[in-house]
Amino acid sequence: MNLLNIPGIGKTSLQLLEAAGFTDIEALAQSTAPELARTLERANAILKISKRSPSQTTLKKWITSARAHLNLPGPSEAASSLPVNYEQSPQVAVMLSNAPFAIPLPAKTLVENQLGVQNIPAAILLNCYTGDLDVRVEQRLPASRQIKPAAIPNSYVKVGDFGNPRIEIDTFKIRTTASMVDPMLNTEPVPHPSEPARVTLIRSPRASTNEGRSPQSRWYIRGVLHSHPLSIVFGAITTLCLMIITPASVISTALLLLSVESPTYFAWVPKGLLIFPAALPVFGLVYLMLALSGTCRVCGQKLFTHRPHLKNSKAHHVPGLGHILPLCVQILLFRWFRCTHCGTPIRLKE
Repeated sequence: MNLLNIPGIGKTSLQLLEAAGFTDIEALAQSTAPELARTLERANAILKISKRSPSQTTLKKWITSARAHLNLPGPSEAASSLPVNYEQSPQVAVMLSNAPFAIPLPAKTLVENQLGVQNIPAAILLNCYTGDLDVRVEQRLPASRQIKPAAIPNSYVKVGDFGNPRIEIDTFKIRTTASMVDPMLNTEPVPHPSEPARVTLIRSPRASTNEGRSPQSRWYIRGVLHSHPLSIVFGAITTLCLMIITPASVISTALLLLSVESPTYFAWVPKGLLIFPAALPVFGLVYLMLALSGTCRVCGQKLFTHRPHLKNSKAHHVPGLGHILPLCVQILLFRWFRCTHCGTPIRLKE
């Protein structure tokens, strides 16, 4: 169901919601007003879609309308409880000041009683506690463990580890120093020991693809492999042709009309210019079928459609020509491009 069915959501609000990841009514209905407000403010601060983000009152109305469309019950008040800062409570402050054992434990006490760090309970952060807090003060000493004291060496204190065995290190998450180098300068893919060859190919191209090319050259193919490279190429061709045919058809139509109205002065206009106005609807239809489906593999934003928001600083741009035309030329000439929205390099060759 379209978000435009929600009262109060216009085109600008729709673009802001889609940029923040709320693309349908189901996602909007499952969110809360504070969470949605933070997400929209962060997205609007980056993309500059709207002058100001919607207020929480407006967001609550949107969420209520979305839940009404889906026949979902409203959020319970108990589920939306916020953290309470108990440190500002005078009663809690008095209890903490009267607590007899709220003092740090010296290292000597830990050694004599054979206490490890895991044996000391973690304190409650009173300024982040959610719900009701039951504070009790008891005049009771902590029971010491009846364990034979360990011998203390002369040079250092050795504290035994009586807790659970350490968790084994996940070797699959260990990265080599070569993988930490700038990926734009990598000349060969660095395969992970446990990942398949297809995943390695998605991350970086084959060594033969960039053989003999400098990493600083624009002809050096880089980035993440797109899942549908042919559709991106055809979309770039269609968009480029449409951007050329549109002004050509307007000019040719005007010249043909002038040749009919004033044949004496415009007899030089060839009749073959009629091909441009005739080809315009054909390329427009192909653009709707191919170019509109071309999206970035990383952020999912459409590549060949103009969107009024702040573009990435690394996007392909030529003053006076915008972003889409340089993007199409980059795709057709070099077989890789940077996404206009997120700036991620995407390649079209393995």
